[in-house]
Amino acid sequence: MGTPHNEAKKGDFAKTVLMPGDPLRSKFIAETFLTDLKLVNNVRGVQGYTGLYKGVPVSVMASGMGMPSIGIYSWELFTVFGVENIMRIGSTGALQPQVNIRDIVVGQGACTDSAWATQYHLPGTFAPIADYTMLRTCVETAEQLGLPYHVGNLLSSDRFYGDDGDMPDGWKANNAWAKMGVLAVEMEAAALYMNAARAGKRALAICTVSDQLVRQEFTTSEERQTGFTQMMQLALETAIKLEK
Repeated sequence: MGTPHNEAKKGDFAKTVLMPGDPLRSKFIAETFLTDLKLVNNVRGVQGYTGLYKGVPVSVMASGMGMPSIGIYSWELFTVFGVENIMRIGSTGALQPQVNIRDIVVGQGACTDSAWATQYHLPGTFAPIADYTMLRTCVETAEQLGLPYHVGNLLSSDRFYGDDGDMPDGWKANNAWAKMGVLAVEMEAAALYMNAARAGKRALAICTVSDQLVRQEFTTSEERQTGFTQMMQLALETAIKLEK
């Protein structure tokens, strides 16, 4: 049943999986929020856990950084392990002045500079979008919890460093996307959305703003690892609603 990247067995993963990029964030979420916890994967230190949140089975497993990494893990979860819903929960850099540090950005769509879609040999341009039921449920939950959130386009970029500017200078590098109203830049959502579309499954990206690129405001690595609890709670509450 296992794969080269995942040693879990059939039935080890819940219907819904939360996917932070950082394995330490996966561990933090599992140990902080879930009960009856079981480590189901630790290949390459990419920790996957299944437990209960308010009595509902939920899994959490790291995706690593970038579209190739989340592309591998999400595809295996969808097609080998029977997962139906994946929520990316990660950090993002704001490209708009009204999007503040620690605000939540819910990715309605995911623009990209990646060539990920070329594998599908489409006669045009594919628009990667979130599953509407997951999106609506998440937004309703954010309203109920009183969380600061924005809904719109993310930019999923293949590059953190590049000749046209790295992430700390990323607003200048991505100014053309900002002019098109893209809210924030990250590195995974587009591949996740395309994998879900191809597999006939559902996906959503929920990101916390770790860097305000317009105003050059930044959080620390420790804050990104353990401090984004509002996003974690939002994803977990959304997960249990998807079961009902």
